[in-house]
Amino acid sequence: MLIIERFEGNTAIIEDGGKHFEVSRDDLPENACEGDVLKKVGSTYEIDKEKTESRRKEILKLQNSLWS
Repeated sequence: MLIIERFEGNTAIIEDGGKHFEVSRDDLPENACEGDVLKKVGSTYEIDKEKTESRRKEILKLQNSLWS
């Protein structure tokens, strides 16, 4: 799963199963945010909205369980 870990200037740091690599922010959708799950389509990246939303819900569930 390709996840945007963070941005450093015009570079996105992408995590892929524990490995990291850099992608120019110009190669990502304009609305890409930290935590978004990406899918590679040809030579470009798209946000996988379903997986991103599912991942965010799971993270919120984990956070809530820590504070309960």
